[in-house]
Amino acid sequence: MVAAEAGVSRATVSRVVNGHASVAPEAVAAVHAAVARLNYVPNRVARSLASRRTDVIALIVPESTSTVFADPFFAPVVRGVARALAETDFTLNLLVASETRPEKTRRYLLGGNVDGALVVSHHSGDHSYLGLGDALPIVFGGRPLNPELESRHYVDVDNRHAARSATEYLLGSGRRRVATIAGPQDMPAGIDRLAGWRDAIEAVGGDVSLAEHGAFTQQSGAEAAIRLLDQHPASGTGSTGAGFDALFVANDQMAAGAIQALRMRGLASPTDIAVVGFDDDAFAATLDPPLTTVRQPATELGVSMTELLVRLISGEEAPHRTIIPTELVRRGTA
Repeated sequence: MVAAEAGVSRATVSRVVNGHASVAPEAVAAVHAAVARLNYVPNRVARSLASRRTDVIALIVPESTSTVFADPFFAPVVRGVARALAETDFTLNLLVASETRPEKTRRYLLGGNVDGALVVSHHSGDHSYLGLGDALPIVFGGRPLNPELESRHYVDVDNRHAARSATEYLLGSGRRRVATIAGPQDMPAGIDRLAGWRDAIEAVGGDVSLAEHGAFTQQSGAEAAIRLLDQHPASGTGSTGAGFDALFVANDQMAAGAIQALRMRGLASPTDIAVVGFDDDAFAATLDPPLTTVRQPATELGVSMTELLVRLISGEEAPHRTIIPTELVRRGTA
């Protein structure tokens, strides 16, 4: 199809797509123009069969650079990816893929530069990796939200079940009104952890209005906690004077911010308000008191994603979904 559109032979198209230098400039221009008009995507599977592998894997993080290097979630994921690649011939390229120019990432991925891609911390509005079809094996860290990506492979924890279990733990410890600070609702972890909290609250006939949202940052957690305290003042909920006596927070960074906000209001954890976070990252162990949290094994997530991708690149059958278990780590805040 591309050959006919460009007015050249199929062999010439193959040489251009594969980057051979022995092609006349006018033929190269004609092929590139035809590729653009037809929205042609090279078939990476066929090229692999011809032993044209790059031995490079891309790790795509659709976040700002400041977010990537400030969030303690990413370092153990990268460590896990590197660990899984250590005994292979693959090398790793990290792409901090700003969604202001998604076409830049797409061009790189479709340009024959990598054999496959890992995607972590994705949002429903991301476009860097859409429309790739079967051109490139991709594994997501977290279930994909976009309907176009439903058939893609992914590795995740059961965020909904873990959030419900954490909330049930708070209720089982005698707390009566458990509020939540949820994560962004354009990310699978944010959506599923809020749903798990709501499952537990509805099961006991609780108040599902005790919810605020943050951006998975410490500052947003503090701001959300202040909003909760302002909206739910003293209403016969015991000695807290806060309208709630426990708080499930969708990640540890926000939990750290929330505890700081509680202290500013003269409230202590766990005496006045018990707090449970999610991730078990660097924030959890360094808080005073240390944070009770759901441990998400981020390093294992990176390992499992990478092993799955290597299998797909090699043409092996692999499970569509891999779920890694979580664990509630009991410390001082609940």
